[in-house]
Amino acid sequence: MAQQERAVRTRQAILAAAAQVFDEVGYEAATVSEILTRSGVTKGALYFHFASKEQLAQGVLQANAQVVPPVPSQRLKLQEAVDRGMLLAYQMGVDPLLRGSVRLALERSGNDNLDRKIPFEAWTRESEGLLEQARLAGELQPHVDTKELAGVFVGAFAGVQLMSQAMTDRQDLCDRIAVLYRVLMAGAAVPSALVQLDVTADRGAKVQALVDQLLRETPEPQREAPDPRGDRPFLVGQG
Repeated sequence: MAQQERAVRTRQAILAAAAQVFDEVGYEAATVSEILTRSGVTKGALYFHFASKEQLAQGVLQANAQVVPPVPSQRLKLQEAVDRGMLLAYQMGVDPLLRGSVRLALERSGNDNLDRKIPFEAWTRESEGLLEQARLAGELQPHVDTKELAGVFVGAFAGVQLMSQAMTDRQDLCDRIAVLYRVLMAGAAVPSALVQLDVTADRGAKVQALVDQLLRETPEPQREAPDPRGDRPFLVGQG
């Protein structure tokens, strides 16, 4: 068990270092030697987990789905859908793994074979599921197509975070995403649900605090051990 935990920690250190480098310089300019330096692991350890820079990048993309935890249940399913995006916006300000995976997902390089659809497809699936539950609960207006709205949720978030990155290095991302969701919900939610939604800029921090509290209250044996291979199915969605 101790050996497995060491393998998990080593893999996480490599992914975190790789994400930092990808976020700073992009896929093409990133080098394995710089990732090695930042991770502090041996070359043998790195190549045990990842055979190439492309595999490293794919690992960062897949880890995107595992970094953001499921949001706590709420009485309104629309609140959970909003909370997912607000939590992601908040964590992008503190987690380099998320930032690196987002740049990889949005950046087109020359001849790589990265599957950049992973985080988008996963988060769209999760969003559609939450929105469909909201529809069944009567929280959405009759004209709303949950599949279309899920696509707008994810696509608009991607665009807004790019603008935030260009304008303020994502310092105002939570504010911008809160505005985005207020506009979207105004046209999608029924009035009785709309007035109950918390779509404020500090919502992501509040949700993170709830997640942390639930983790503290969950007995250790009940928590899932991380998979050192990193191939746990995405639930971005989990998002």
